[in-house]
This record gives sequence, structure tokens and C-alpha cells, in this order.
Amino acid sequence: MDGTMTKPELQGRMMASMICWLLGIGCVLAWNSMLTIQDYYQSLFPDYHSARVLPIVYFPVVLTTTAVLAYYEATLNTRKRIISGFLLLFMTNAAIIIMDLATSGGGGLGKFVGLCFVVVIVAMAEGTLEGGLFGDLSYMCPELMQIFLSGMAASGLLTSCLRLITKAAFADTKSGLRQGAMVFLSVATSFMLLCAVLYAFVFGKLPIVKYYRSKAASEGSKTVAGDLVAAGIEIHQIGVADEEGGHKQLERLTTKQLLRQNIDLTIAAILTYVLTLSIFPGFLSEDTGKHNLGSWYAVVLITMFNALDLIGRYLPISEAILSRKGLVVAALCRFLLVPCFYFTAKYGAQGWMIFLTSFLGLSNGYLTVCIFAVLPKGYKGPEQNELGNLFALFLLIGITLGVALDWMWLIGKGW
Repeated sequence: MDGTMTKPELQGRMMASMICWLLGIGCVLAWNSMLTIQDYYQSLFPDYHSARVLPIVYFPVVLTTTAVLAYYEATLNTRKRIISGFLLLFMTNAAIIIMDLATSGGGGLGKFVGLCFVVVIVAMAEGTLEGGLFGDLSYMCPELMQIFLSGMAASGLLTSCLRLITKAAFADTKSGLRQGAMVFLSVATSFMLLCAVLYAFVFGKLPIVKYYRSKAASEGSKTVAGDLVAAGIEIHQIGVADEEGGHKQLERLTTKQLLRQNIDLTIAAILTYVLTLSIFPGFLSEDTGKHNLGSWYAVVLITMFNALDLIGRYLPISEAILSRKGLVVAALCRFLLVPCFYFTAKYGAQGWMIFLTSFLGLSNGYLTVCIFAVLPKGYKGPEQNELGNLFALFLLIGITLGVALDWMWLIGKGW
């Protein structure tokens, strides 16, 4: 961080970084949990392609929710938005456990439809949550955003490792898969509640967070009002420029202007996640063939993707890639992985598939951090909040398109 930063910007930075990392984990933990227990769902619903159906249910809903809230972001109470998102995730995760207990671990179409309904609620909660967190952190120092993004990647790795532990602890049978999945979901559910408590009662009271939120409020942002009041700061104590005189009124760029100025970054973000989600997790769960690892194979592949995705977000950022043009070129070059995965699944050994999956994760994490590192910081608080919401939307557009393209791997397979 810049050594010229004033004292309020430094106080509580370590605690803020730790909480941002935990919030990043919790932000996508519910969805990662569903991805990571696909081995259980495959045994429970063998005829319904759960690894592909659940994403196609989830992503259009989360995309729509994020788009609607991005449109109204300037008038929303960010505090209520984020806390309600975490609490809703807590309740939906608990609902999955209750539903499984109520049906004694049985399968069938009715339970699968019920699971899809729960996924819709999870998608609405995460659409509410992700845009709010991206917007909230966008006007703070870049380090907090990078740590938050690293937490999102760590969420996938931690869920995969926890799943490996629970899978090893219980027998490799349908009953063992169920017991491991329930323990796994119980831990994830408790973590959601922890995130809600940290954001509601700790994060907003840190000096560094109060500093940036007060600065955003002084630039005309209305979304931080609830957080400032909860932290004991009255809005009238902050000198808002447009209340000091008409000649000092802050002009805000329109959404079209913001998009026009950042179109290259939006293209890079969309292309990165189109490629990633066209392979992960559907292709890795269903189309990599049968190997010596048996039912462990898909879990190992998902774990390797998540581990390298996290490592990629901590790699030093290269100046060659950091340029906007470099990001678009790098995102386009990743599409060469499609034929690599196709021929490796058809003719290659499992070691080559693990290598390719690792590279997919590494490049995904690295490009994600590069995109947000390039994301301009020279805007006013309200504009940065809108950019944060918009980039959350662009990532989800890429993810949704990737999930839809993932179905193309099934062409010629009789489904």
C-alpha cells in the first residue's frame, strides 16, 4: 500500500484484509458446496445430469438478480443487501440438509425438483450478495479487492479439501457419500452465519473501512448510509460536495459512459469465464472417462482446479499481461484449451487431464486478478460502486454463457 496514505487508511487494515478473505470464501461457498458434492448427487440422481442441470438453473437466476440490482444500485442500502444475502444462504444451505433428512437420503424426480428450487433461492441470494460486495469494495484500496477475490478462489479449494477429508472418513458407498455430504454441508452452513456476523458487527467499525465509506459519502454515494450509521457516523457530519453549493456539485458519469470507457475489460472478463465454465465443472464431472481413481477422479480434478485458481490470484502481475489489449489476447488464447481437453479426454491418461485442469485453474485465477487490477480507480465513489456492480454482472454473463456451452460436450452422446 502507498506509504503516503493517511493514518485512518492504515488502521485496521490487517483485520479488514482477514474479513475480506472470509467474506470472499462465504460469498460463493453455498454454490461451491453444491459443486463439490457432485459425486453424491451423481449417485442420488444418476439419470438427471445434476452437474449440468444445476448450473443451468443457477446461473441465469443469479445473472438476472445481479442485473436488476445493478440497475438500482445507486439507491440500495448495501448493508441490508449484503447481510440479507448471507442470511438467505445460511437458510438455504440448512434447507438442503433438512430436505435430505426428511427423505432419508432418497433420490427421485421429486427430490431433484426440490433441489433445483433450492438452487434458485441460492442464486437469488448470491446475486444479491456478490454485486453488493464488489460494489462495496470497489471504492476502497485495491488490496482489499484482491484479497476478496483470493477468498473466492480459496472457497473452492477449501470446499474441495473438506470434501476429500469427508470422503476419506466415510465408506465409498452411497451411505458413506451421504454421511460425508451432510457433514460437509453442516460446516458450510455454519460458515455463512459467521460471515453475516462479521460483516454486520465487525467490518464496518474498522477505521480503514469507515474512512473509505465516509469518503464515498462525501462524493455523493447513498449506498453507504446504512453502514455509516451502524458504525456511529451520522451522514450530516460528512461534508457532501453537492450540499455545499451548486458550483461544487459532483457530476456522475452515466452507465453508458462507464461501459464505453471499460469495454475492453468487460470483453476480457466475459471471455475468461466463458472458457472456464464451458469446461468446469460439467465436463470434468461427466466426460473425462473412467480411470484408476474411480469415484475420486472428478473430486481430484475439481480440487486441482480450485488449488491452482487460488495460486493464480497470488502470482505477481506481469506488465505484458496487465495492459488492456494483453488481457483480451490472453483470454482469447485460452480457447486453445478446448481441443486440448477434447483429445486428452479421448486419448490421454489421467495425468495429462490433471495437468490441463491445473492450467485452466491457474490461468483463470491469474486473469481474474489482472482484470480487477487494471480496473480504473480514478472514479468517484458512486461511479466505482456502479463499476463494481457492473463487473460482477459481466463475470456472471461469461459464466452463464460458459455453462450453456458446456452442454455442447454432450453432442453425439445420445442425450
